[in-house]
Amino acid sequence: MGKKGTPHRKWSKEEKLYYIHLHLDEHLSVMEIERRHGVRNSLVSAWVKRYLEEGEDALEPKNGNPYAALHTSKTLSEVDRLRLIIAKQEVEIARLKKGYWVEGVGAKKEYVTGSGKNTKSSKN
Repeated sequence: MGKKGTPHRKWSKEEKLYYIHLHLDEHLSVMEIERRHGVRNSLVSAWVKRYLEEGEDALEPKNGNPYAALHTSKTLSEVDRLRLIIAKQEVEIARLKKGYWVEGVGAKKEYVTGSGKNTKSSKN
C-alpha cells in the first residue's frame, strides 16, 4: 500500500503489456520484475492472470463511475438510458432497505429515518 497522501499510480495498457511480456516471453519471475522495476509482484500476477483469461482488452484502465456522466448526456442510447434507470433504482432500493428516505433537494436535502429523526446530508 502506498504512503498516505501520495497519489494513486495509474498504469497504461502499454506499461502493463510490457511487464506481462517480460514475465511470459522473457521468463522473468514476478519477484525479479519487482526487484528490477519496482512494480509489485501481486500487481504483475493479477495483470498476467487477467491477460491470459480475457486478452488485451482486459488491461484497459477503468477509471471512475461509468454512470456518473450519463444523466447529463442528451444522446443516450436506449440501452444506456435503461441501464441508468436500473442503477438509480438499485441505489434507491438499497437506501430504503436501510430505513431512510430523502426530503428536500440540493442544500436543503435531509435524510429522514423511520423514527422521524432528521439528519443533514453528509455532502454539505
